[in-house]
Amino acid sequence: MMKSIRHRLGYGLLLMAAFCAHAQEKPPLKILVGFPPGGSADVMARLVADALREDFSPIVVDNKPGAGGRIALNMVKTAKPDGQTVIVLPSGPMVLFPHVYKKLDYDAVKDFTPVSQIARFQFGVVAGPASGVKNVGEMIAKAKAQPGANSYGTPGAGTLPHFMGVLMEQSAGVQLNHVPFQGGAPANNALLGGHIDYKFDVVSETAELHRSGKARIIAVTGSKRDTQVPEVPTLKESGINMDATAWFAMYGPAGLKGEALDRLEKAMIKIVRLPVFKDKVLQLGYEPIGSSSADLAAAQKSDLTRWEKPIKSTGVQLD
Repeated sequence: MMKSIRHRLGYGLLLMAAFCAHAQEKPPLKILVGFPPGGSADVMARLVADALREDFSPIVVDNKPGAGGRIALNMVKTAKPDGQTVIVLPSGPMVLFPHVYKKLDYDAVKDFTPVSQIARFQFGVVAGPASGVKNVGEMIAKAKAQPGANSYGTPGAGTLPHFMGVLMEQSAGVQLNHVPFQGGAPANNALLGGHIDYKFDVVSETAELHRSGKARIIAVTGSKRDTQVPEVPTLKESGINMDATAWFAMYGPAGLKGEALDRLEKAMIKIVRLPVFKDKVLQLGYEPIGSSSADLAAAQKSDLTRWEKPIKSTGVQLD
């Protein structure tokens, strides 16, 4: 009798152990990044990967750089919608590229499932020593007095900073001369050397120049002031009706739904609330968000509409 009881108890404990082990199993996750290691998208993806290890294992961050992130996007597009392959990327490929490229090999809305908006960042209007201006009012007055005479540099044609400049021109009713460079560093050199008057770029890329007094950020493009340069007003505070930011987000392939999407979405919302993750994102100069899938879809739709007019007005079309 006792032997039978012990046998049943032992069998029950084995079942319980097997059940607990099964319950603790974590699904694997591959996070694709369409840019080289060390860049902002890669850094963000690795922060996310570290924070998600409580919910997924193993997690692999796989860099597939090239074509402005499109190589990685096409890998996600053709992946199984099982919640095990996602991409972390900036908003450009999802809201700019559909308007910029003549033939895009993916549909930014139909081919992907929004998971979560991770963080938001804004851009600075930077005045160099050649501009002689201290605020947006002076910048606009000069531009109206001499249409097209004042120049602004960006890290390249077709980039978000380029179209931020175009959107400001349209919002303020002025004409500036765009000068594209091959990256942010050459644009900074031209600004400090007096070869261009202004520069549009991510705030974190020019905050140090501002603090050192070598250049001056005269406005930021978002709806509220940037914590990196809290003394700098927004464009709206400066009298320009413009509010535009960019963001990092996670997407999966089309058809991702149910438990697989729910697990990813909840995990992303959870990690952005963690003080350690939040502090690291803030240190990079970004504002943590951690949105739902539906909120990311709405943000993408809004930005797709927002950027269509300024992009088409430039005539920029890439192959």
